[in-house]
Amino acid sequence: MIRAFTMEDMPTVLKIWLTASIDAHHFISAKFWQEQLNDMRLFYIPAAESYLYQHGAQVLGFYSLYENKLAALFVKPEMQGLGIGGHLLEHARQQRERLTLNVYCDNQASVNFYRHKGAVIIGEQICPHTGHKEYKMQLTGLNGLSAHTKRAFPSP
Repeated sequence: MIRAFTMEDMPTVLKIWLTASIDAHHFISAKFWQEQLNDMRLFYIPAAESYLYQHGAQVLGFYSLYENKLAALFVKPEMQGLGIGGHLLEHARQQRERLTLNVYCDNQASVNFYRHKGAVIIGEQICPHTGHKEYKMQLTGLNGLSAHTKRAFPSP
């Protein structure tokens, strides 16, 4: 099931974020991600609208929206490839008419994932925090679709 984040979820969300960030971004040092942990805890996660994918008692992934931006979408590395990210993304698309997101160009797996889900590249920029090139991508939301079209995207 997908449910709203609560502050009690913070340790789990931070652990998923850190392990998945290090795993997906081999081109950025693990130390960089570890140094961002406190800002994630104090600023970024609390400022965002976040949702968790939970199976039984275990949280397997999450996403965060900040205004019309998909600020984060992370799945435990050992659970990737099972459709969890797709379910999270579909849920996020139901929350907004349009979403933008940034993906490092060197993170080809994520670029391919978002393109497969219908995202288009609308720009390129340098991440001010890491100096690495990233794509700005855009997705159309599902909340403007007809009820018939929405049935094609089942919820978990």
